[in-house]
Amino acid sequence: MTLLTYRTPDSALTTRTATRTSSRTGTGTRTGLDSRTIPGPTTAAPVPRLTSTVAKEYVHRACHAEVFITGSRQLTDTVFAVTAQWPRAHTFFSTADGTRHDPMQTAETIRQAGLYLAHARFDIPLDHKFMMWNLDYTTLPHRLLIGTAPTDLTLEVQLLAQPRRAGTTVDFTLETVVRRGTQRAGTGYARFTTVPHSTYQRLRRGRHGAEHPSAPIMTAEPLPPARVGRLRPCDVVLTPADAPGSWHLTPDFRHPILFDHTNDHIPGMVLLEAARQAANALSSPVTVTPAAAATTFHRYAEHDAPTTITARHTPGVDPDTLTTTVTGHQHGEPIFTTVLTGHPDHR
Repeated sequence: MTLLTYRTPDSALTTRTATRTSSRTGTGTRTGLDSRTIPGPTTAAPVPRLTSTVAKEYVHRACHAEVFITGSRQLTDTVFAVTAQWPRAHTFFSTADGTRHDPMQTAETIRQAGLYLAHARFDIPLDHKFMMWNLDYTTLPHRLLIGTAPTDLTLEVQLLAQPRRAGTTVDFTLETVVRRGTQRAGTGYARFTTVPHSTYQRLRRGRHGAEHPSAPIMTAEPLPPARVGRLRPCDVVLTPADAPGSWHLTPDFRHPILFDHTNDHIPGMVLLEAARQAANALSSPVTVTPAAAATTFHRYAEHDAPTTITARHTPGVDPDTLTTTVTGHQHGEPIFTTVLTGHPDHR
């Protein structure tokens, strides 16, 4: 087992390179121009540090608008400060009343933070494939209120153990504290394994080429949006099944957020959304916004396999909250398990 070393992000390398180049050529020199007729400044004005998102490739997103991570800095050998920003309004991560950020946006931000650190800090090549085994989050709903400007966040991300390499495979686990200003807004936990593309091809046994799935065959109409805690029919991913407390997973593979980029399996965030919708379908007409969720992914969810989602209420520690355990199966084998907790909101 070999410990990984961290590297400085490319932006810092670019800055150092630019500084060395400037010292060689002379600040203010105009190459190919007569400096006597077009004088340059004697001293370079400092370049202001502006906020922007990180490269979308670092967080495995195709659309710049879906990138929430804005940067990072290393605090200790195992702790990183990752900055993020949420828009005031999002087309998918939204709550029914529009006054709060969707708690599940926390899960997506933690996922992105893990991918970004892997590439920018742990030196994982961009063409490596990721397996996400766990994704947990907890939030404080009163800290998710939408203000008069986009919400800036800082994630204190700690490695629970140094990333280790076994051959070409890398495994790492992160624990996260999400802060809004100085106040804690949530926490998180995630575990990833990365493998080279060639290894992934062998693991997937040819499924790596099935990145353009056909539309699922629906035997029934999707559930009404209000029943699953959504506002738009296009966001519904469940259709009724025969057994009580069970549904079929039938997402629209053309959905611009859930399927932001092509893949050879159903993304974990789609499964987490299915869990949210199943919890709401089970509790209907009561709506439950999942303030917390703990998810374990057992194996990849295939595009072309029927997926059954089941939900059941389980006793919780707090009598004022509703806890729901949701599982997904394909061919009788579990693909994920999620335990969601939230405060019921009677309609």
